[in-house]
Amino acid sequence: MTTIDELEQQLASQHPSLPSDTYSLVEKILLWATLFTFAGLASGLVLANQTVWVEGLKPIIWDPILEDAGAAGDADYNSMNTAIYTFSMLACVVVLQALFRKANLPADDKMLIALTSWVCLAPVLRVLEDADFFNSDMDWLFISPIIHLHLAAWLVVVGGVSKYLAQRWNGDDSDRAEIMVRKSLLPILSLLLFFHWAYLYQPAYSSHETMGMPWVYVGLFASFGVLFGVVFKTRGWPAISRSLLAFGSAASVLGVGHWIQFLSTPWAQESSRVSESIAIWPIFVVLGIPALVCYVMYKQGIDDARHIRLTGYEAGVLPEGISIKAWEKAGSELEHHPVEMLSRKALLASPMVLVMVFGQLCDGFATMVGIDFFGYGEKHVVSNQVIVYGGQINDALGVSLGEGAWLFVVLKTVLIAAITWMFVEMKVENRQRHIRILIVLAVMIVGLAPGLRDIGRLMLGV
Repeated sequence: MTTIDELEQQLASQHPSLPSDTYSLVEKILLWATLFTFAGLASGLVLANQTVWVEGLKPIIWDPILEDAGAAGDADYNSMNTAIYTFSMLACVVVLQALFRKANLPADDKMLIALTSWVCLAPVLRVLEDADFFNSDMDWLFISPIIHLHLAAWLVVVGGVSKYLAQRWNGDDSDRAEIMVRKSLLPILSLLLFFHWAYLYQPAYSSHETMGMPWVYVGLFASFGVLFGVVFKTRGWPAISRSLLAFGSAASVLGVGHWIQFLSTPWAQESSRVSESIAIWPIFVVLGIPALVCYVMYKQGIDDARHIRLTGYEAGVLPEGISIKAWEKAGSELEHHPVEMLSRKALLASPMVLVMVFGQLCDGFATMVGIDFFGYGEKHVVSNQVIVYGGQINDALGVSLGEGAWLFVVLKTVLIAAITWMFVEMKVENRQRHIRILIVLAVMIVGLAPGLRDIGRLMLGV
């Protein structure tokens, strides 16, 4: 009888996968295509600025961003910039996964949790822009898609500095190594967090003379407490993952402190909006229902997740060197392999699947509550059309409740069910682990981020 190790060696010799540090032909083509695209765009901006910028990108992309950042706010997306943003996100997933794999960056649950804190940070800042907190000369930094590029710059700095300073101790569990990691990370992360506050928040205080400061200071001190707490509680994590989680969580707490300050002493808004009441009940719908769904999924999969972890394998990931082609060709020979036996249920309890499900459902319910119960509108072209269809169904059935955003919830539910099924059934080569992380990140950006922004706006009434 063939053992699992012997079977893996046999499969690794048949149609072996490329080494993780090697680009595939498709990746090489896309990397060069990306390089030529940026070069062509830069050349066009210099040599044909009128055509490329004034008549091309400016009215499609830049003008809506400025309009969104203005006093009126909430500029609608158009079909052109929606297509550009969608294609750009897909291209980034493919290109960045190759670069991250080449740089040997972590692609595990710890890194995903760290990146999730940054996805949460985006709506925290965006809600403050909705509340007209930031000065008019810099509020464009918090408009999508600029906010994601802006935070990506912070992420690169935090991750790059932490990797440079502390990666040499990765994998060393000794007390001395942990002390050295803390001495390396805490001062620079504290300095970066202080600069984050001084650069983004501090200039706006002088613009809001009636604004109180108690909760701002509470949030500031709490953010440093979170920063230190996360670093101390993530012993054994790779330096880059623990730094990204620490900074992302701390910066989010800092922003939420300003949310609470707005609820306590609202500042004047450029749009002259006035918050008449604070709505708490949407939190239980928008966050509670997705949390309940995720809890049920977690209970279904946690046992298999623990078992596959004990075997030394990762759910849905083939052993190093084995290609998808060789794995599928083996067929029934692999029915007792841990990856084949345990992956499906184990993935139900994985952070990858849970954050996607939570984020998409959160976005769906937040949109429904905001539009059907609070009179908000939908700015995305495709989403708005779905809601219009829902309204038409309401009219045909003689239903007068809401504007039809219930159909958006249904569509989100079907979409995330399909994505979950795909992840549960899908197997990836070891070298493809990064693309799974980036796909999840992309799904969170279009699900969790807008969902949290919506619930923030409902709470603050902005």
